[in-house]
Amino acid sequence: MELNREHFRAIIYYNFQRQLSQQECLAELLSVFGNEAPHQSTISRWYGEFTRGQVTLSDDPRVGAPKTAVTQKNVDAVRKLIEDRHVTYREIETSLKISKTSIQKILHEELGVRKLVSRWIPHLLTEEQKAAGVNWCQKTLDWFNSGNSKNVYSIVSGDESWIYCYEPENKRQSTVWVFQGEEKPTKQRTVTADWYTTICLPKVITELRKINLERRIILHQDNASSHTAQKTRQYLAEENVELLDHPPYSPDLSPNDFFTFPKIKNRLRGQRFQSPEEAVDAFKNAVLDLSANEWNKCFENWFEHMQMCINLRGEYFERQ
Repeated sequence: MELNREHFRAIIYYNFQRQLSQQECLAELLSVFGNEAPHQSTISRWYGEFTRGQVTLSDDPRVGAPKTAVTQKNVDAVRKLIEDRHVTYREIETSLKISKTSIQKILHEELGVRKLVSRWIPHLLTEEQKAAGVNWCQKTLDWFNSGNSKNVYSIVSGDESWIYCYEPENKRQSTVWVFQGEEKPTKQRTVTADWYTTICLPKVITELRKINLERRIILHQDNASSHTAQKTRQYLAEENVELLDHPPYSPDLSPNDFFTFPKIKNRLRGQRFQSPEEAVDAFKNAVLDLSANEWNKCFENWFEHMQMCINLRGEYFERQ
């Protein structure tokens, strides 16, 4: 039997009546249902409702209430949209013509995801995902001697991000509203394996090996489809580029997510650009202006993050 929201709500109410704390309620649900259990925020919300005497265990609509937009069709549509990890609330709302409240219900209650560093990720990592993160961190720390190995200088960490002509967005602004009359972002381009292997990677590899054609390159990238495609792996093998893989759903362990993109976009904040080319040039210049000390600190933090992941047994720590 598959449990729905009403079933879990009844269980939460039962635990509330037993005078269990929210933490005890969550622990009990996790022990029984694992990754299917409601998120802590859901338990907290319903404990608040029960405390105020509002015991509503059914999802039946109230008389006069607007018809819900939380339908299976919309759930499937939102699931498809968040395959783009950077999609925002507003983009989902514009695409589906449903309210932000309905979108939040679909994302957080139906699909069980939340926004972290501009990426949609599961509320609760599975034990397998946590173990994968811990194993990756331990393996990487051993390989690079906790950051003390000279092989660190061979690492190239890559990722993609949107660049905006009017205002580069950071992780906390990825869900803000854009009012009528504001300038719009530059036209978005989907990153495909074809573009990645014929335009992006050749430029990067050529620049890195400009002086030394035999230079060792260890490429670190996340698990985006363009990065893991067979065409990409074949191209990197032909170019003798080694791959440093990345654990799933781990923005905490990506230098670009916790260092490069936030730092560069903060430097560009408040500037306006007349063309996409001008915005890209400004972004490149901001990257080049970063000092060697800043890059050293980035990699030091990266290996510190790996140790934190191990210490927390694979749990997220970005906001701790």
